[in-house]
Amino acid sequence: MKRKALSLMLATAVVAATLAGCGSSASTDSSAAASSSSDSSSAQSSSTEVAAPTGDAFANLPDTIKGNPIKATPEMYANTDLSKPYTVNMYLIGDTPNDWQNALDQMNAYLEPFNTTLAVTFMSWSDYQTMYTLNLAGGADIDLIFTAPWCYMYTEAAKGSFYELTDEFISKYMPLAAKYQAKESWDETTLAGKTIAVPSNTAQPMGKIVAVRQDLMEKYGMTELKNWEDYKKYMLTIAEKETPESGIYALAAAGDNNELWDVYRQQTDTFLALDSNYTDFIYEYKGQLPTKDDIKLVYEYEPFRAYAKDMKEMADAGCWSRSALTNTVTDDDAFGALQGASIAWNGSVFTYMKQAEQTEGVQCAAYDLTTDHLVGCEAYSNNDMAITASSKNPERAAMVLDLIKFDTTLNRLIALGVENVHYTVNENDEYTKTDKSGDFAPFTVSASWAIKNGNLTEAGAPEREKAITDAWEKRVTSNPTITFVFDDANIKSYLNAVDAILQDYVPMLELGLVDDVDATLDEMIKKCYDAGLQNVYDEFYAQYDAWYATR
Repeated sequence: MKRKALSLMLATAVVAATLAGCGSSASTDSSAAASSSSDSSSAQSSSTEVAAPTGDAFANLPDTIKGNPIKATPEMYANTDLSKPYTVNMYLIGDTPNDWQNALDQMNAYLEPFNTTLAVTFMSWSDYQTMYTLNLAGGADIDLIFTAPWCYMYTEAAKGSFYELTDEFISKYMPLAAKYQAKESWDETTLAGKTIAVPSNTAQPMGKIVAVRQDLMEKYGMTELKNWEDYKKYMLTIAEKETPESGIYALAAAGDNNELWDVYRQQTDTFLALDSNYTDFIYEYKGQLPTKDDIKLVYEYEPFRAYAKDMKEMADAGCWSRSALTNTVTDDDAFGALQGASIAWNGSVFTYMKQAEQTEGVQCAAYDLTTDHLVGCEAYSNNDMAITASSKNPERAAMVLDLIKFDTTLNRLIALGVENVHYTVNENDEYTKTDKSGDFAPFTVSASWAIKNGNLTEAGAPEREKAITDAWEKRVTSNPTITFVFDDANIKSYLNAVDAILQDYVPMLELGLVDDVDATLDEMIKKCYDAGLQNVYDEFYAQYDAWYATR
């Protein structure tokens, strides 16, 4: 349940190799219309069974990719016709790194023995929401494209925009994926029985934490935050004592407080069974797959009501501006600029802590407020690469995807840039940024999120970051409903109507900018039922029951 502005995604991506949650869904999150068939949810296949490659060309490959360099050769792609040159056109989202052409030139030099050239088009953050669908629908020459649940994967899959990756196709044309891709990951991009994309090859913990001004904590006699109540005390203290003096808000909220809700709900060991824009369904994880009766709209979940009451208490105390609903400066940027005393989200908070600490005397700290509770795991499918259904040569596209995903040289060129220019590697296979990394920052290219294998870590990660992420590893738990995909085709009008109501009410409730929490929440829920929420429930439960029966 994530609605942060897209500008944050770049900051998150920079720390993606060592921190969790880099691919959380963004504000463009679309409803999961995975297939036009009514039985799409129950048609999910079990883990893809892909035959591992055999033969002399593969004889010297290591058993695992982690810690072992992989060098591919044309002989590994004997099933692919390489007799004629072919240019694979890859479309990505995001802005082009300043030094991209240098890296691309080296990729194409490396691809010469494969008689293949790679051409890349970036759809910038400012226009990809328009251009993504237009390019796929308008006949653009595309072979490979970045996709994700938050980046049109379900809606484009429903349109037939992606090439189906059968077990046979993967075995024949993507031998490295057949050998090294996590078997369980394929389920997450298998919709209505068809695998339509290659997911990331690592599932990272994505715990939710808060970052605070430690110097201000100490100024007011606090040393450590152990739980939500400690954090709340800090917030109220800043509002009472610091804000009148300096103008610094406890949290310079903007638009909503959704990130703080995710921190709060981590106390309740909950997962989302439906992660839509506002119409999210939630359940408490009790060590097993939930039944439909365990799942409800998040705003009908009692802890959200308690959270909203805490938000009103903080809002009334002046923890954030009364104009927070319309603020355009994000809470993260405000924290980095010393206008806010805390922020909440995932490992990306360390980026803004570093920005704040550039001012002399400022000290920041990050705290996990829920150390006794589970930590959710980022889905393999949070970032994916797909071959388009319109590709003129899907076999060659598959080869290039296989290479950029698993060949060490190509993988690093996309993820990190040019070795000894943008980064260096030590004897432990850890990378370090150079003074030129600003022209190609690690993990800023969207493809790098989809082709990550969990084998690239940054050297010298600060101990304060490592302490939190190491603790996450011990508590990480995968959402057992991750492979359930809700097809909203039959109730789209009801879902849109409910979502519109929630968009009007939820930000106010999350910011505590209401006169009466109970009355406002009850009014919102009644309006949702009047708009057709029960129809959404009925369709969701029917599909979930069918899927549950196959587990």
